[in-house]
Amino acid sequence: MEIRPIRTEEDYQNALDEIERLFDAPPGTPDGDRLEVLTTLVETYEDEHFSIPAPDPIEALNYYMESRGLTRKDLEPIMGSRARVSEVLNRKRPLTLNMIRHLNSELGISADVLIAPYPTAT
Repeated sequence: MEIRPIRTEEDYQNALDEIERLFDAPPGTPDGDRLEVLTTLVETYEDEHFSIPAPDPIEALNYYMESRGLTRKDLEPIMGSRARVSEVLNRKRPLTLNMIRHLNSELGISADVLIAPYPTAT
């Protein structure tokens, strides 16, 4: 297979087949170099054609709570009060910078996810 840009689904599938064939190639060998270049091309194609949008901050927070068995009460020390937690989760109040910092440092939720704009009730 000649290495060239991946422009079509067929090119993409051919590159994946070649990557599978070369998967155990030792680094620093011609096949290893070929594998590295093909992997980079496939990653670029996938980023363009199969990108996953960042999650909504409130949905991400709800998912985090559900997956770790946390309740709204568990967020009170981090976000301020029972009312504040309710307002944020019901989209009546946006997350503040301090809330984002605390959610990031206390729970490890990515600040990149939490700072994204999201709709609030008006």
